[in-house]
Amino acid sequence: MGGLPEGKLTAQGEEQRKEGDGIEEEQDVSFDNLGLDEQLSRALRKKGITVATPIQREAIPLILEGKDVVARAKTGSGKTLAYLLPMFHALLKLCFEKHATKASPNVFILVPTRELCQQVYQEASSLLEFCTEKLKLVQLTASMPPREMRISLAGPPNIVVTTPACISTCISKGILKASSIKDSLSMLILDEADLLLSYGYEKDLKALTPHIPRSCQCILMSATSSTDVETLKKLLLHNPVTLTLSEVGSSKDEIIPSSVQQFWISCSALDKQLYMLALLKLELVQKKVLIFVNTIDMAFRIRLFLEKFGIKSAVLNAELPQNSRIHILEEFNAGLFDYLIATDDSHSKEKEQMNKENKSKSRNSRRRLKQNLDSEFGVVRGIDFKNVYTVVNFDMPQTAAGYVHRVGRTGRAHNTGTSVSLISPEEEEILEEIKSVLEADKKELSEIISPFPLLNKNAVESLRYRAQDVARSVTSRDVQDARRQDLKNEILNSQKLKAHFEENPRDLDLLKHDKLLSSKVIPAHLKEIPEYLVDPTTKEASQIVKLTRAAMGIDNGPKKKHRPGFRKGSGKTSDPLRTFSAERGKSRRGGKRQKEGDGDESRRKRRPKQAS
Repeated sequence: MGGLPEGKLTAQGEEQRKEGDGIEEEQDVSFDNLGLDEQLSRALRKKGITVATPIQREAIPLILEGKDVVARAKTGSGKTLAYLLPMFHALLKLCFEKHATKASPNVFILVPTRELCQQVYQEASSLLEFCTEKLKLVQLTASMPPREMRISLAGPPNIVVTTPACISTCISKGILKASSIKDSLSMLILDEADLLLSYGYEKDLKALTPHIPRSCQCILMSATSSTDVETLKKLLLHNPVTLTLSEVGSSKDEIIPSSVQQFWISCSALDKQLYMLALLKLELVQKKVLIFVNTIDMAFRIRLFLEKFGIKSAVLNAELPQNSRIHILEEFNAGLFDYLIATDDSHSKEKEQMNKENKSKSRNSRRRLKQNLDSEFGVVRGIDFKNVYTVVNFDMPQTAAGYVHRVGRTGRAHNTGTSVSLISPEEEEILEEIKSVLEADKKELSEIISPFPLLNKNAVESLRYRAQDVARSVTSRDVQDARRQDLKNEILNSQKLKAHFEENPRDLDLLKHDKLLSSKVIPAHLKEIPEYLVDPTTKEASQIVKLTRAAMGIDNGPKKKHRPGFRKGSGKTSDPLRTFSAERGKSRRGGKRQKEGDGDESRRKRRPKQAS
């Protein structure tokens, strides 16, 4: 953590430099020009990555020089590669000089959630795949038994990707020796640093701080600036270089891309399922759709509700085993299902932590709070959701920052996206707070978040009877049964079948997370909305969405199967109720019999004579 003078690169500074020197816009910088090890450059070329993003262009040279760096750039800007590449370069150099083998890991990469931990591990593994120098990379989770942790850390590995709580556990149980950490650790990386303290890792980080050698290089990566980042900066870094890129301006631009259109729909809390049905069943939003709720019970209630109408979905929540969560994300990203319901309980974690500190609470309230939830679960930040075209806020988040992070799951990698928020009267206050946050750059509010224009009252009211009838049929007991059944299925798939699927990877196709949960027979008539219930204006809007989808080259799903007994392309005659004619019926039937008779006669002529 060298004593270098603190520097700062800001958007204003870059603009002034360009205007003063008359320089054109910054040209693309190739990774070959950043001084990286040839093995890393070759790995990037094989991955099809050739041009560095702004955060990579600015951060990599500074990290290669050994400086402590605090970098702030929006989600999806390439922060992961910005620290992985110079880290691997330094380790490959140590391997070449025969100094990499020590008593403890050389690098700790600390992240706030297991989902992000898995994502960083996969990205790092893909880079090491093309390196001739064999660097050992491991991923640790807090749920691993101590024996498994000891086996993973045997060697030891060069890089450990984990959470602060897991490192604290390893130190307290003697799996990692404090003295060996001081001798071996050369780099400490905190990814999504602005979330580490809010996820309750402050004690774990403070416990780790005394064991970090003063020569250790520290990197902090975050998407937003906050007091938590400043706290970590003072706790772990000495005179760092601070990078604040031009991509990070207002609160809105920190996470939400400009290509995302934001809408809201005003409705009562009881009508939210009705409006959700109208949005999805009338196809007024683009697939794939990520639906956010605040509780696990509501997630399963929505899933059971949508099942009745033939809409398959999956639920992603903190109750599921980590392997199941990873598999659900992989299937959703691969496009195996179009609707994912995710619980955003980051704020409930803060409440739970406050409640735990309150010693005056009763036993009953303690029992209610005690749930088998993974404290390291999180989907709002860091997770690389691919090709999400629509984010629906069924329940509004409790803060404007939570809204910004949710909506940031769409419109990534220069794609377009849409967010639709269902606002009940009780949530109007948070909507006003969100509007005030999004009022950056002095734009009109109608340009930032506006009423959803494609759904009118007539279209919603035509579906009210069906929606209310189905919503009443989904009882609290159904929700609890479905929740238990889903958890049982996922635990079975995650643990008992793990060895089988390692030997038979094709059998993984059998594990579909969007299978039906309801034990009741689903009425067939609810799967399709009859024409007389579809409002003409809404039908036109749906056609526009379909045409847009076709223009974007997105498959609309599997083709409809033809009913048995009817020829493909039979045209109007495929519907006997519409085309039957009493006068022509006799001739048709007669003609059919005549043809059948002719056929029988011809078959008799061709039939060989049997031997007597």
